[in-house]
Amino acid sequence: MALIVSGIWGYMKGFGGKSGNAGKAAAIKPLVAVETVQKRDMVKRIVLSGQTVPAAQVDIAAKYTGRIVQVTVELGQRVEAGQVLIIQDTRDIDLIIAQSGESMRLARAESVETKAAFDANYRKAEADYQRNLDNLRRYESLHAAGAVSRENLDTARQQLVNAKAALDTLKEQAMTQGAPAVLETRQAAAARAEYMLEAYKQQREDMVLRAPRNGIIGYRQAEAGALVQDGQKLLTVVDNSSIYIDCQVAEQNAAYLVTGMELPVTVDSLGKSYPGKITYISPVSNEKTQAFTVRILLLQGDLLIKGGMFAHANAEILLKPKTIFVSKEAVLDKNGKKYVFVIHENKQAEQRQVRLGLANDEAVEILEGVKAGELVAGSNVSRLKQDMQVEVEQKAKTGSKDKAGTGI
Repeated sequence: MALIVSGIWGYMKGFGGKSGNAGKAAAIKPLVAVETVQKRDMVKRIVLSGQTVPAAQVDIAAKYTGRIVQVTVELGQRVEAGQVLIIQDTRDIDLIIAQSGESMRLARAESVETKAAFDANYRKAEADYQRNLDNLRRYESLHAAGAVSRENLDTARQQLVNAKAALDTLKEQAMTQGAPAVLETRQAAAARAEYMLEAYKQQREDMVLRAPRNGIIGYRQAEAGALVQDGQKLLTVVDNSSIYIDCQVAEQNAAYLVTGMELPVTVDSLGKSYPGKITYISPVSNEKTQAFTVRILLLQGDLLIKGGMFAHANAEILLKPKTIFVSKEAVLDKNGKKYVFVIHENKQAEQRQVRLGLANDEAVEILEGVKAGELVAGSNVSRLKQDMQVEVEQKAKTGSKDKAGTGI
């Protein structure tokens, strides 16, 4: 009997001990971080990431098949526009140019000779026609006087007909511009020879490869003595006088960006920041990624910046000036209504319903429910209840920084 009573008493004692522990647990106050409600500018921060892109990167390729006789630049060398970079063997084309020059001079000489001969023949035909015309008139007068026979008169008339036919033939050879067809042919041949000569000279010029713009030799695959094919890439000139950052931006962020917007750009590997400006926003999104391309121009040059370096820029867009906001963690959603917990000086929590306005990734605007200067709980809000006592963290949060922002 004593054993049974002792067991019951021990059970009750154990139960009572557990109840005491539960009471202590219930007495533990939730630890919360608080933030001071202040009126500040609400901004949206967008991080634009991409790689550096030089102003231009131009490949230099051989236009004609040929052997290289000289390469005047080395990898990494700075060059200026028009500077000779590679010279190909031009001996064959020089011979062709010389031959074409002789052909052109011959064609021009033949053209001049043809024109002189035609002019002489034309003047002779005109003179013959005039002489036979005068002769016929004289014979007509003599025949009327009975001094010459009818046969002599007919002969004079036939000679005039023959002279006129010869003159008309030369006139018919003339074009509407006054040049005879035979001369047109000679002149066309001379012009064709001149065009061919110019084409060969241009080909020779193209076999001397020059820098298209100022820059640095970023690729070199050419050596003296090598036989190269037409279209073969030999050099690359990189113009890094201007540096851009090409970024891919989501649709919801692209709507906030405009050309001309200035923003700081940090080149990650250099750890340096440079002023930048948005110069281009693509009018349509990429079909595959649905992102928009944004190009940022660095306004300050630096020879340390190379193409392909990773960089990021921070764009700050004002959503609303001087408004009240709290961090998103401070807002409790309960049954479709929004609440915050105001923490009073006695560390007692007061639940208040609020009406929200604008929001970004970090903060939300409060239109009604709290006022500047009050403290609200910024953590553990799901554990709080009306009039509950709380423990406040030593370091209080103030809003979300000087401005409410977001990094995307």
